[in-house]
Amino acid sequence: MTSNHPAEARTATPRVGSSSSHGKTILIGEHAVVYGEPALVLPVNDVRVTATVTPTPERSGHGLTSAVHTGPLDLAPAAVMPTVTAVTATLRYLGVEDQHVHVRVDSAVPTARGMGSSAAVAAAVTAAVADAFGVCLDAETHHELIQECERIAHGRPSGLDARGVVSDVPVWFEGGSIEPVALTGEFVFVVADTGVPGHTRQAVAAVREHHTRDPRAVGAVLADIGDLARQARGTLVDGDAQALGATMDAAHGLLRTLDVSSPDLDRLVGAARNAGALGAKLTGGGRGGCLLALATDGDHADRIATALGDAGAAATWTTRIGDRA
Repeated sequence: MTSNHPAEARTATPRVGSSSSHGKTILIGEHAVVYGEPALVLPVNDVRVTATVTPTPERSGHGLTSAVHTGPLDLAPAAVMPTVTAVTATLRYLGVEDQHVHVRVDSAVPTARGMGSSAAVAAAVTAAVADAFGVCLDAETHHELIQECERIAHGRPSGLDARGVVSDVPVWFEGGSIEPVALTGEFVFVVADTGVPGHTRQAVAAVREHHTRDPRAVGAVLADIGDLARQARGTLVDGDAQALGATMDAAHGLLRTLDVSSPDLDRLVGAARNAGALGAKLTGGGRGGCLLALATDGDHADRIATALGDAGAAATWTTRIGDRA
């Protein structure tokens, strides 16, 4: 039996717990969101993280099996400290710090690509640990636990990733709060990995430097990105894929003026457009990472993915949102 009350974890018989989450991508709003502008976030539902938590005997210590580290949790490298935090923070919340568990993480979300890898792992692990003790985390508690892990990974996370990786629908992110976005019809996107890790910290620092040097001009660009996010929300509600593609193209142009694109991203954006994409742009922090392209339908998405692969993309994923009109 599953409970929403953490106190009941202390008397529950531990069991094998499991949970999953997914990647996310930013439709419009990266970088501008740091300066108070809104952002639209899309789920990438087919790129998933699954966590399985198995109780272990007393005094055995916590264990981890993952692509980054397999072995005792207390010997884990710095790269998996957010995962360590996901385990220990959840056990502390449940009041069962004396219990030991083995955690297995299977993740298809690539790291350093702007797809929310660390948040997705944290979301799956925290929920799986709670599930092992018969507790279903409420949404805000789950968010706070993910954010605790994200602070280890990123310092001062906005909460955008933490919200995006647990929502199965697009979300509007503004001022730290979210709203689900209503859709008319189906939208099909292709996410493509340049094969180059994103350099989010460098990109954010570069935008900050530009903003300090010329706050009026850079502030205007950031405000324009915010306006494009508002327009994109309207096109999702109206089901207007052509207009949405135009906002994506415009957003990429503005991000280029902020110097957060890269030759690899620009080359793949060009390849997507040459394949007939309705719009294409970088997604995430930039300076590497991924791009997002809008297709007319599934067959068109396959053609775009092929063109992107031919142009050097390391991997592609197709994600659908909404229902067929």
